[in-house]
Amino acid sequence: MKFAQHEIRLPAMRRGCHLVTDKILKDIGPSLSGYRVGLANIFIQHTSASLTINENADPDVRKDMETYLNLAVPEGSKAPWVHTDEGHDDMPAHVKASMFGASLTIPITQGRLNLGTWQGIWLCEHRDHASGRSVVVTLQGE
Repeated sequence: MKFAQHEIRLPAMRRGCHLVTDKILKDIGPSLSGYRVGLANIFIQHTSASLTINENADPDVRKDMETYLNLAVPEGSKAPWVHTDEGHDDMPAHVKASMFGASLTIPITQGRLNLGTWQGIWLCEHRDHASGRSVVVTLQGE
């Protein structure tokens, strides 16, 4: 069994869901190609952004997901949140991040992430004015 780990810095992105599969693959590609079988764990080091796997073809799906998240988790004066130290969007961002989660586990098969045809890795940015985000990718297998 072997392991490799990569720390990836993603640039600041506007609020919404962003397809980041290609950026992650670019950064881990040389290591990934050395695995016949294994697992990739992708972990975001933040509490106001999240990762998920979803549609990689139609950008309307990412827009619709952001619409749903904003309807499901209220902001503004009618929101029930007590924690507002970092602004009106901070606590809603924490709730949304917990809904999707901080990590993904994806099978590795013959040197590639074994995602389905229409699956991609999304970074979901839940803040209005976020900085770049750090992601740790750990590969394990043979």
